[in-house]
Amino acid sequence: MSPAPDPDWILVTNDDGVDSPALGPLLDALRTIAPARAVVPDQERSWIGKAMSRFVPVTTGARVIGDHQVITVSGYPADCTQLGVKSLFADEPRLVVSGINIGANHGASYLSASGTVGAALEAAQVGLPGVAFSAVREGEWEVWSRFMSSPASRRDWQRLSALAAEIVGEVWTAGLPESVDVLSVNLPSSADASTPRRITRLAATRHGKLFAEHDGRYVHQGTVGLRVVGPDADDTDMAASSADVISITPLRLAAIGHDLHPALRSRFER
Repeated sequence: MSPAPDPDWILVTNDDGVDSPALGPLLDALRTIAPARAVVPDQERSWIGKAMSRFVPVTTGARVIGDHQVITVSGYPADCTQLGVKSLFADEPRLVVSGINIGANHGASYLSASGTVGAALEAAQVGLPGVAFSAVREGEWEVWSRFMSSPASRRDWQRLSALAAEIVGEVWTAGLPESVDVLSVNLPSSADASTPRRITRLAATRHGKLFAEHDGRYVHQGTVGLRVVGPDADDTDMAASSADVISITPLRLAAIGHDLHPALRSRFER
């Protein structure tokens, strides 16, 4: 399963699985930058965060998407990153790209649950830059998500993949700043080459009751009651999405440490 080593290559994964209509167009776009290899879940693995398989063995398979050989994994998106970087190939990638997700991963509630972002965070854990891409639609979510999951959406994914490749190309050339581990990019579904890009911060959000009872079972009903907390601000990823602007949010795993509030020291240190 290990091809001949490439001097530099991009690992691609996602959380929508091998049947995602975004996968082929993204691989096509990225190979204009460097060879791209895909390791993806064998089924949809959304809302799984950075979960990893530990007690259940992971199996792999193979699919052909267009003219791309794709490795499928029975586990989670972060498993795909770990296996793609450390186990399945003779050489390691230089960069991990996750997505493009069908749906937004903006705001703390979505981002913390996102398998797309989780796969990129696993890249940071093994010392590689990670970029997570998500497509955003404000309103008419059900209609839009059904369309974007269908073969009829190919031209839309080609357009969004070209935008993603531009951003990946910049990371490929210059890397990420030392203080940044991952970029979370939300692309408005209507975005094209003229759409502005903005560096944003993660919106602080809260959500309400996620499960509804049906016949003695509890069924997830989506992010009910999602709201932004704190003062209104136009520099967040959610504000950018509402303005149909491409949001690029830098994430850092060890972001807290030096600027601890003095009250915490007085309360907790001994």
